[in-house]
Order: sequence, then C-alpha cells, then structure tokens
Amino acid sequence: MTIEIDSGSGFCFGVTRAIDKAEEELRKGQYLYCLGDIVHNSREVERLQAIGLVTIDHGQFYTLRGANVLLRAHGEPPATYRQAEANGIHLVDATCPVVLHLQERIRREYESEGGRSRQIVIFGKRGHAEVLGLVGQTEGTAIVIETLDEARQLDFSRDIALYSQTTKSVEDFRRIVAYIKEHIAPSAAFTFHDTICRQVANRLPHIREFALRHDIIFFVCGQKSSNGRVLFSECQRANANSFMIDSPDDIAPAQLSSVPAPHSIGICGATSTPKWLMELCRQRIEELLRGK
Repeated sequence: MTIEIDSGSGFCFGVTRAIDKAEEELRKGQYLYCLGDIVHNSREVERLQAIGLVTIDHGQFYTLRGANVLLRAHGEPPATYRQAEANGIHLVDATCPVVLHLQERIRREYESEGGRSRQIVIFGKRGHAEVLGLVGQTEGTAIVIETLDEARQLDFSRDIALYSQTTKSVEDFRRIVAYIKEHIAPSAAFTFHDTICRQVANRLPHIREFALRHDIIFFVCGQKSSNGRVLFSECQRANANSFMIDSPDDIAPAQLSSVPAPHSIGICGATSTPKWLMELCRQRIEELLRGK
C-alpha cells in the first residue's frame, strides 16, 4: 500500500502571502484583527487564532477605532477602505495581486465612457468575498451570474462586458462566452476578459491525473472553499472513490474498504488546504490501516 500526498495541492500564492503577512505582524507583538476568515479552512484559521489572530466580521469592523486589521487575499470593496480611513484603522492589505489587478480592471471599465450604461457581468459565486469586492468596484451595479442558465437571462440588446472570479472553471467560462457571442444583438458590443488565475486553473488537469493514478482519493478541503468544490468535482469525475474530508477525523474505515484490496491512496486538496493538514490525514490513514 502506498499513500501519496499530491505535491501540486496546498496553498496558492495569494493565500501563502496573506498568512505570511499575518504571522509577520503577530511576531511583532501586534494585536491583529482579520476581516473574515483568512482562508476557507477552519483548521488553519484555528491555528492562527491560537497565536493571536482575531477574526471579525464587517459589523465588528465598523465599530473599531485605531486598530490593525488584515485584509485577506480575497480583497475588499472600496467602502471598506473608506471606513478604515474614517475610523483611523491601519490596514495590512494582503489582497492577492491577481485579485487586485482584476478589481482595477473592473473599476476602469465602470468609470470608462459608457461604463455605467453597459452590463458589467461577473461570472462567480454570489456572496463570495472576492465577488463582493469586485461588485463593489461598480458601486454595486455589476451583474453576478453563477451558471450558463443565468447567462441566458442577460439583456442581449445591450452592451456586455464579461469578467470572471479568479477561481472559476475555465471551461464553464468559455461556454458562457460562446453562448453570449451567439446571442448578442448586432447592435450591441460584447467584450470578455478571462481573468481566471492560471495557478488555480492549471490544477484541474493535474488533479484529474492524480485522481486517476490512485485507487482511493481523500480530498482535504474546508466547507467554504469555492475552489475546493470545483477541484473535488474533477476528482470525482476521474475517480468515483473520491471522498471530501475536512480533517483527519472524517476518515472512516469504510472509506478505506470502498475498493477491494486497494494498492494506492492519494491525498490532495484545495488552494486553501495547508500541507500540514494533509500530512495529518496521511498519519490517520496509516493508523487505520495498522488497526486493520
């Protein structure tokens, strides 16, 4: 029996950068708040809280005065920066550079000539932290679509400018682009911008190959991770014996018996999954196998 941890899984650059910034501030002895969970993984959030990071929501943020607040990789809308300035809050801005660049592009689109009359459309998860930051660049006027079916409800007689949340599926984005191209009115303009992070998108073919290489797959992922759901779906398509788990405690003996006499087990995860958590999952599997 072999147990392999996927070398391509684990934190993406943006998440690593945010956690590094948090740890750097905490080492200085700073009392540091984080606006929302720093990463969509409860175990990593708990680890950072144990060394002093305090997670707050937007309601609590508005009551702070003169505090140090970390903005996570997902980014924030302009209103958050305005409130920080009004309240004398020092921001430690850990917005992912890829997300920050996308925010700037959408803001320029909105402020350009005719920007307020065209439909600025964002392919993303409604209510997701990154998407809220993107919509905020348009004073809340951008249209968020989650599926091709929702794209069909757009007004094809008006100009459309399409963008994407950085962690969405490239294939799904291309299907939406193809549909809009086919249905846009001759009098309307359609522009689209593939703003999907390739560090994330390139994990799809890799995770597919990894899942095919093993008899059983344990995909380690927090329940809030949008990127994790996309990657896990790809695992399941490649290998029906794929299980999504949040922690080592979720691994059950019955899952290890889902394949008669398995030869290999693969452990992988989302861009929000820490390597140390995947290592603990390997240890848990080894313990269960010894117990058998």
